[in-house]
Amino acid sequence: MSNTNTIIALATPSGMGAIAIIRVSGPEAIEISDTVFKSVRGKKLKDQKSHTIHLGHIIENEKVMDKVLVSLFKGPNSYTGEDIVEVSCHGSPYIQQQIIQLFLRKGCDMASAGEYTLRAFLNGKMDLSQAEAVADLIASDSEAAHEIAMQQMRGGFSNQIEKLRAELLNFASLIELELDFSQEDVEFADRTQFNELLNHISEVLKRLIDSFNLGNVIKNGIPVAIVGEPNVGKSTLLNALLNEDRAIVSDIPGTTRDTVEDQISLNGINFRFIDTAGIRETSDAVEQIGIKRTFDKIEQAKLIIFLFDTPKFDRLELERIKKSYPNKELLTICNKMDLLDASQIDQLKKEIPKTIFLSAKHKTGISNLEEKLLSLIDSGSLGSNDTVVTNSRHYDALLKALEEIQKVKEGMEVGLASDLMAIDIRQALFHLGEITGSVTTDDLLGNIFSNFCIGK
Repeated sequence: MSNTNTIIALATPSGMGAIAIIRVSGPEAIEISDTVFKSVRGKKLKDQKSHTIHLGHIIENEKVMDKVLVSLFKGPNSYTGEDIVEVSCHGSPYIQQQIIQLFLRKGCDMASAGEYTLRAFLNGKMDLSQAEAVADLIASDSEAAHEIAMQQMRGGFSNQIEKLRAELLNFASLIELELDFSQEDVEFADRTQFNELLNHISEVLKRLIDSFNLGNVIKNGIPVAIVGEPNVGKSTLLNALLNEDRAIVSDIPGTTRDTVEDQISLNGINFRFIDTAGIRETSDAVEQIGIKRTFDKIEQAKLIIFLFDTPKFDRLELERIKKSYPNKELLTICNKMDLLDASQIDQLKKEIPKTIFLSAKHKTGISNLEEKLLSLIDSGSLGSNDTVVTNSRHYDALLKALEEIQKVKEGMEVGLASDLMAIDIRQALFHLGEITGSVTTDDLLGNIFSNFCIGK
C-alpha cells in the first residue's frame, strides 16, 4: 500500500454548516498549500512551526475563494505521521468543492475511505486494533460504546495482546533453539514454566472471548420485540419506555399494522424496542401481513417481552412462543395492573412466576422493567475497566489463537516433539499478531479501512 502521494478530503460532514474542515496529508501537503494560501502576514507555511494556526485567504489567479484558518501539523508529529494541512473554511458546499477542486488541480489526489487512519497505521502512529477503535469511536451512540472505544484507542487491548505475544515469543525462540541442538538432546525452555504460561494465556484469551457477548450488545444494542394480543398495551408500553408518543394508541383492535421501532439507552446500553402487530386470527389481509412481520421480528430479537393485560389471556400462545424460541430470553409482563384486584395479582404470581406487573398508561412499574432489562446483561466488565472485545475480527482471531494454545498444551502432555509444537506456537503467534497488525495483508487492510468514512 503506497502512501507517497498527497491526499485531500472533506473531514467534516458534507452539506451546509457554519464551517467545514478540509484535510490535506502527504509529502507535498505544505508545498501545495503554499501555492493557494496567502497569509494575512505574508508568511509561507513551510517556514512556520508545527501545530500553529494561520489566518489568510485561498486564492486562485488573484481571485479570492474564501477567508480561512489553516492549521499546520508537520510530520511525524501529526495524526498520519505525515505533513498535514487542515483548511477551516466557511461551510458552503460550493466553497468546499471549489477549494477541494483547486487542490486537486495543484496535484492532490482524493483520499479513499479510511486512508488517513490507514496511513497513521502504516507510519506506526497506532496499531491495527487502535485504528479500528477510531471507527468504533465515530460510530459510538452510547456511553458504554464510547468508553470501550476510548479504552481500545488508548491501547488497553493492544497492550494485553502484545504482552501475551511477547511472553509466548520468548518461549517460542527457546523451543526453536532446541531444534538447532536436537542431536544433543537439551532443553532450553523450562517445561514447567512454559506450562504455567500456557495456562495463563488460555485464561486471558477465554476471558476476552467471553467478553464478546457483552461487547456485541454494547456495540449493536439489544433488539427487544414486544408481542401479545391486540389491545394489551404494546404501543402504550413503547411510548412509556421512550417517554414520547412514538406509536399510535387507540382502543381499536389491530391499530398497529406494521412494526414500530425506536431505542433508548439504559446505563449506557442501547435497547431497540420493536412494537409489533397484535397476534390473533384475522381475515384482514393487511393485518395478516403485520402479524407475519411480528414473527419475523421475534426471530431477529434477542429478547421477547410477552405482554398481557388480564388473567384470561392466551396461555397457549405464550407456551408456543416459549417452545418456538427456547434460546431467547422471555419476559412476561402483565399490563394494566391498576385494573386488577389483589387476588388476581396473587393468582397470576403463582401461575406465572417472575411476571412483572405495571401500568404503561400511568407509567407505574416502568422502572422495575428497566431494572430487569439491565439485570439480564452482565455489565460488570464495564465498571472494572476490564477489556471488552467488540470486534468480530478480533473475536475470531482470539478463538483461533486459543485453539492453537490448546494444541500446544495437549502436545506438552503427550510429549510431542519440539518441532511439531513449534508449528502450533507459530500459528498462535500469527493469530495474535493479526489483531494488532503485526501480521497483515493488503486484502485485510483494504477490508478494514473500506468501512471508514472518507476524511478519517
